[in-house]
Amino acid sequence: MVRVRGGSFRMGSQRFYPEERPVQTVAVEDFWIDATPVTNEAWARFVSATGYLSWAERETVALTGRAYPVLGSMVFTRPADDGRGDAQTWWSFVEGACWHRPLGPGSSVDGLRSHPVVHVAYEDALAYARWAGKTLPTEAQWEYAARGGLDGAEYAWGHELEPGGAVLANYWQGRFPHENTLLDGWERTSPVGSFPPNGYGLFDMIGNVWEWTCSPWALPAQPEATCCHETGRGEAASVRSGSKVIKGGSHLCAKNYCQRYRPAARHRQDADSPTGHIGFRCVQA
Repeated sequence: MVRVRGGSFRMGSQRFYPEERPVQTVAVEDFWIDATPVTNEAWARFVSATGYLSWAERETVALTGRAYPVLGSMVFTRPADDGRGDAQTWWSFVEGACWHRPLGPGSSVDGLRSHPVVHVAYEDALAYARWAGKTLPTEAQWEYAARGGLDGAEYAWGHELEPGGAVLANYWQGRFPHENTLLDGWERTSPVGSFPPNGYGLFDMIGNVWEWTCSPWALPAQPEATCCHETGRGEAASVRSGSKVIKGGSHLCAKNYCQRYRPAARHRQDADSPTGHIGFRCVQA
């Protein structure tokens, strides 16, 4: 873990999406935060020690207004044509998909031990954190840490997305969702620490996987649809079911559609909805 000294910072952004506004001055106390997202290897140790079954392995869910009577999770598949604007053309419920079968039956985490664990619901992330003697970050803690001391910068490394042409995080290059040029070298998740750390020595705060926070989602109006899976149950229903703020963007965020590979970016995710592009990291006071 990395010790982050507390302070005040400008939280949010005026330049991108409505849910990031208004910019507010927020103060946080000192805290420790995991240097990387929790990996498949670390999660496997937790499962070995406790016998824990993740949400996707034990609970059925209702997604996009439809009940799935089998166990599984949501998996991204690149469509053959553009398909942009309709997330249902690239997200599919896959029976049997879970943390150790990230693409469904026949897949495994062999070779992915140092990649972030995915297909974990909020309850799963919280269970791991408690087992480790930690907790999940608030949205303010997460954003403060992601900025790495660069108060007001758009990205975790400054004001340019690709300074000098350098790709500094795992996000989508090309026209989402049908063209991925793989300039960053990764089709899906990447091993944690594959890209330079931010000013606090933290890796993968931007891109790779979205990360759960313990902060409830609150917004008067529904944000625009993005490359992230939407449950389609509506804002009010989502709040009642326990929607949380997720932060950081993922390998599916792209210049042409979901520019959420930034510290200020935020998104709503139902606590009971695991997907193949959401993970987490932990904090301690």
